[in-house]
Amino acid sequence: MIRRRLAKPDRIGQTARMKKTKKVKKAKKARKAEASASPHQTRSLDHVVMPVEEIELARSRLAALGFKLAETARHPFGTENANIHFRDGTFLEPLAIAQRETCEEAARAGNAFVAHDQAWRFRNGVTGFSAIAFTSDDTRADPKRFKQLGISAGNRLRFKRRAGAAKGAPKLSFALAFASDMRAPDLMLFTCQARHDPANLPKPVTRHANGVAAIRQVVLHDANPSDFQYFLQDVMEQRDQNAHSFGLDIEAANCRLTLLNDAGLQAWFGLEAEPRKRGLEVKGLVLATTRLDQLSELFNRNGIEWRERHGRIIVDAAPGQGAFFAFEAK
Repeated sequence: MIRRRLAKPDRIGQTARMKKTKKVKKAKKARKAEASASPHQTRSLDHVVMPVEEIELARSRLAALGFKLAETARHPFGTENANIHFRDGTFLEPLAIAQRETCEEAARAGNAFVAHDQAWRFRNGVTGFSAIAFTSDDTRADPKRFKQLGISAGNRLRFKRRAGAAKGAPKLSFALAFASDMRAPDLMLFTCQARHDPANLPKPVTRHANGVAAIRQVVLHDANPSDFQYFLQDVMEQRDQNAHSFGLDIEAANCRLTLLNDAGLQAWFGLEAEPRKRGLEVKGLVLATTRLDQLSELFNRNGIEWRERHGRIIVDAAPGQGAFFAFEAK
């Protein structure tokens, strides 16, 4: 009879640690190889996804804030949006569920965008931002790179939708590649590649009554923001960062991502973090406006509560607006 030696508990633990170490070394090796290769351009912010309960509720709230929303448009996988476009090329995407059964079917079929949206709504309701999208000129290569770095969050998604509800509205075509960090289940990052010719489309409305022209900062929070530094840098293709006592800043090509700890969130925006909650989340946006001196009058007229802090006008989350907006002079 052949007797086999059973692995000792400490040897089992040692094996698990070795596997984890190999995985970390593999990711570091991938970053080193990438850095030694031809340099990548830092990605630009494309848009931020804001789940809402109903598009018309969001339209009413956001219009009262002085935004001009695009026509409501439906995705083939059951969601709908009414985007807010800015002159810097970025946009805000209020996202609602138009056909729940279609969404559920798409999620079961492996649609990472819808699956994340459903999971996010289950945990958060409709308060906050669920995803950040960055530009890409090659979403075929992005999933391979994300997989190599250990941050892939699903298969590449290609889809088409019309620019509006009308049957004759022009069709838009997109491809998305997804990345996530399992320690931050309430945040998905993805790259977005427009596959249609924008020259054949009407220009989006970018002039707003509140004077907002650009997304200047995306504000994120975790008790220890540096834990998520490499995740964001890998997706953004940005090696530089600015660490400070309140967290750190990572520059996209067209805006800043500010990762704040509890003290930073309170100091800059007067918000208290949820006790003992971990995981990187988007808490709000800093928006650049040419009409800062006129906003108080606009908001008062439309019944919008606001407050002032560090020279910014801040509007806290409300139904139809899931997170704070901080307006500052352009």
